Amino acid sequence: MERCSFCHRDQSQVRRLIAGPDGVFICDECVGLCQEVLAEDSIAPAVNGIAAAPPWRRLTPKEIMAQLDEYVVGQARAKKVLSVAVYNHYKRIVSGERPAGEEQDADEEADGRVVGDDVELEKSNILLIGPTGCGKTLLARTLARILDVPFTIADATGLTEAGYVGEDVENILVQLLHAAEWNVERASVGIIYVDEIDKIARKSGANPSITRDVSGEGVQQGLLKIIEGTVANVPPQGGRKHPTQEFVRLDTRNILFICGGAFSGLTDIIGQRRGVKGRVGFNTTGEQLRGEEEQAAELLQHVIADDLLKYGLIPEFVGRLPVTVNIEPLDEDALVAVLTEPKNALVRQYGRLLELDGVELTFTPEALRAAARDAMKLKTGARGLRTIIERVLLDVMYEIPSHPEVVKCVVNADCITRNANPLLLNGDGQPVAWGEYLTQKSA
Repeated sequence: MERCSFCHRDQSQVRRLIAGPDGVFICDECVGLCQEVLAEDSIAPAVNGIAAAPPWRRLTPKEIMAQLDEYVVGQARAKKVLSVAVYNHYKRIVSGERPAGEEQDADEEADGRVVGDDVELEKSNILLIGPTGCGKTLLARTLARILDVPFTIADATGLTEAGYVGEDVENILVQLLHAAEWNVERASVGIIYVDEIDKIARKSGANPSITRDVSGEGVQQGLLKIIEGTVANVPPQGGRKHPTQEFVRLDTRNILFICGGAFSGLTDIIGQRRGVKGRVGFNTTGEQLRGEEEQAAELLQHVIADDLLKYGLIPEFVGRLPVTVNIEPLDEDALVAVLTEPKNALVRQYGRLLELDGVELTFTPEALRAAARDAMKLKTGARGLRTIIERVLLDVMYEIPSHPEVVKCVVNADCITRNANPLLLNGDGQPVAWGEYLTQKSA
């Protein structure tokens, strides 16, 4: 009787038995298992015998930006700069690939260069500068999703120089390996987003620290080789290194580092250099005072390396982040768009949650505008929107499972501004008493 050569089940135990050469057979269940294994290893399936290239090998800058537009509102220039930078980074990787058996030059291996003929291609890491909640992390995370590469977020504030209490810089590579499911080859083309990078500026000013700056300049020094490109010995479990420990060797030359920070106070440095200190927010015709965020965004467009050096970044660190991107603050219109337009928009997310209970969620235009205004007052950018929407819908999500007659929930401006209860409607379009109203009626 014919049996699967892998699981040894016969024809009667499977739906399909596929014949191969020399009496070899495979069943449909084993084929499915093989597909799962390949998917876990991120190996693209073959089409007509030719393996499909991963997205980072075939996407153009315009295609990258088009997909960024589906998730990130506004920031047109930032998305354009990032699309070109990421495209050039992965094009550099492809151009540096060698035929099997061809060894890499020792000097090239040492400093992370990719050499083709007489042209050397160096890695261009990225620095994102912008206020909190404007989309820095979202941009980096979305890029990794588009390119289908491992991605991790590291917080620079927890890092310290080797030998001191805190995390070694190599621990951010542990996180990337974990995101790649310990596939070293896949991790070596991943993306690492280092958040709060402005918090590791070295201490300066009138009262510099008399002790060693282990969480500022010391961290910058520790990150230099990893960001530029080196073969790092990574402790598999993270934590501190010790001589008897086994390490995972990870080449960081093709890992894209994106560093982001709010850089509070950087606008003052730029203003001093440009001679506008004391005049920021005014113009020569005496027109209306512009908002503080608009002033900051305008100044940040003119940031140069010298400004970052005065802020506290060391020259070597600035030199390893050649692509600087200014992320603009979100205005009221942009916050309204954040609520409704992206694929992961908050209104869509909560609408889907209530849809699972058979309820349609509707926000009036006035409610969306009121939520955006409240978020502007919080000064936390798009992060404040989730806080507001969660507060408004908390009681609704608590009550709806107990009211199967409810088919629609309407949120108006009063729900945002006056904490009024959203309107719940039944199948006949009639309001359903709930919450405080239900309690009063029962009493």
